[in-house]
Parts: sequence; C-alpha cells; structure tokens
Amino acid sequence: MYMFQSRIRYSETDKTGHLKLESLLDYFQDCSTFHSEDIGLGLDYCREHHVVWVMSSWQIVVKRYPLMGEKVTIGTLPYEFKGFVGYRNFCMKDEQGVEIACANTIWSLLSTDTGKPAKPDEKMLEGYKLEPKLPMEYAPRRIKIPENSVSGEPIVIKSHHLDTNQHVNNGQFIRIAMESLEQDFPVIQLRAEYKKQVLLGDILTPHISRTDEGRHVVVLENGEGDVCCIVELEEGTEGIGD
Repeated sequence: MYMFQSRIRYSETDKTGHLKLESLLDYFQDCSTFHSEDIGLGLDYCREHHVVWVMSSWQIVVKRYPLMGEKVTIGTLPYEFKGFVGYRNFCMKDEQGVEIACANTIWSLLSTDTGKPAKPDEKMLEGYKLEPKLPMEYAPRRIKIPENSVSGEPIVIKSHHLDTNQHVNNGQFIRIAMESLEQDFPVIQLRAEYKKQVLLGDILTPHISRTDEGRHVVVLENGEGDVCCIVELEEGTEGIGD
C-alpha cells in the first residue's frame, strides 16, 4: 500500500473542530495523485500519452472524523483492472494505527484526443501493482434516485471548481451537493456516481430527495437536463464523535 503521513489542519475542519468530509475526500484524492507521481505515472505522463483518469464513483465509509492537530496516515492501493476501468481502495488511520475511514473508487481511463475509453499501457499495468482489496462492505456503483425531489438554487461553474483537466473536480461535485442541502449533519457514508463532465460556465441545478431509508440524495443536472452527478449521503452518529 502506498502511504503518506499528515496532520489535520485548522483549514480542513468544521465548526466542531473535526475533519470535514470534503477534506477527507481531498486527502484520498491527493494520496492517489502522490502515488501516480512517485511511480512516474502522474500528470506529465498522462499528458504525454494523451490520456486521463476520470472518476466514475466514490464510496467513503467514516468511522470517526479526526480532530484538528491529529496525526494521520493516508493509504491507497489499486486492486483490479478491467479493460479501461481501474479499481482503487483508500484508508485513513490514526496515530495508533486504527482505521478511521476507508473508501472504494472506480476510475475510467479516457483518451484526451477522442474522449473514448483507452486501455492502460504496459507501463501503467506494471507500475500500479495490484494488491488484495480492503475489507469493507462494498456498495453498488449505481445509486437509485427517489421519485420525488425538490429543486435547489442553480450553481454557475467558476474557475475554482475546475482541476487540471479543465472540468469540475470530483470533490467539487460533493461540495456543491452538500451545500445544496442547507443543513449540517454527520455523514457516515458517502456515495457518488459521476455521469457527465461539467465545464467552466456550465450551470448545475441540484434536485434533492430522501430515500425510504432516510438517506439524502442530490442529483446535479446541467442546463440541458442531463444528470452529471448523483450524491448519496447517509446520516448517522455512531462512531462519529471524538
């Protein structure tokens, strides 16, 4: 497993002093980026070979949100390739080595020339050494959308929403979805399904609903009515405290 150590910063915490869910996602995303850079398969390699890894889905399970100042270790491992699709786990552990969060992700490799799927080359297959997947309760990739929803305020995509691929970063979709709920609650599981890229100047409208089990679902649609991202947030308090 590839790992790096860090310390929870004040800028990453919420009003209670705990790490924010969006910041946890950023830690995981940064970990995969560091991994790729350190094995020579980072941004420059992808640019040279005209490919890009695009997030297809997130599943993050939180056992505890660490406090400001805590020392943590973040890890990631790839565990499977299927054609142009890659699967990667993440985890965050506290200073005692206890796992406090874990995640599963699915990525698609696309050609930047055609926008179509591209298979990983030999260097990628050799560099991303597969390891056994982490033990966790794996949720389905697809998120069921409840029938009834309430529309929120449309969001115009600004430059701060974009990443180096010039489209909305997967973490920014989560921020937009959470802000649309206009309520504060601890999240014990996040699921996100990405369906369409969103660019500078596009407009996203959130459609908010609840499942029969009480989970919050936010569907983000563009101006043409296409579903770009679906976010599901499971509320809970067990294990979320200090």
